[in-house]
Amino acid sequence: MNKNIKIALVDDEVLLIEGLSLIFSKIEHINVVKTANSGLAFLKYLENTKSDDLPDIALVDIQMKPMDGFELVESLKGQYQDLKIIILSSHYKSNIVGHMIKLGVSAFIPKNANRDLLVEAIEAVDKTGVYFTEKDKEMLVQYMTSSTKKISLNANDELSEREIEVVKLICKENTNQEIADKLFLSKRTIENHRQRILDKVGAKNTVGLVVYAIANQIHPLPQ
Repeated sequence: MNKNIKIALVDDEVLLIEGLSLIFSKIEHINVVKTANSGLAFLKYLENTKSDDLPDIALVDIQMKPMDGFELVESLKGQYQDLKIIILSSHYKSNIVGHMIKLGVSAFIPKNANRDLLVEAIEAVDKTGVYFTEKDKEMLVQYMTSSTKKISLNANDELSEREIEVVKLICKENTNQEIADKLFLSKRTIENHRQRILDKVGAKNTVGLVVYAIANQIHPLPQ
């Protein structure tokens, strides 16, 4: 890895933050640039930080007070759309995973995950904007098939064959440049395709595109 990935840790469990900080201190390309013990403290930090110094990714807990992780994610997605969010929580259930995905969270990692999984998720989110484990996909199926919590992402206009190709490659965690190389197109053309697809689907980001692709059987789920 050539790029240094700047991350923030937001959790009201001090020991957890200290433990994660120690883990990441031994990983050369992942730098913890901010730790915060509440969502409000993290928002205040962002307000007073220059855009060039903002973290690339925030690891956020769900259960915090006075602002919980759900409220923090909604606020972050409204004000800092370029900030990628990984939820790190012990509440690993299909309805929570589904809700977080709809909000535009890039990954959902249980707190009992090992170091390798955490690093893999951070690297994937930094590169492609999304990271789904096989367990996430299984939970997404449960969420999508729930009669009360079906995901409602539908394209107003049908996707073209080229746009479907792009969506499939996005789901396989290819970057814009990698997609451009595979389709023999310019990176700018792929960026335009991606934005047009987002507009058609009504998704906010790459996570929404993956959810749309799974819901419409463009991207297969594990059997």
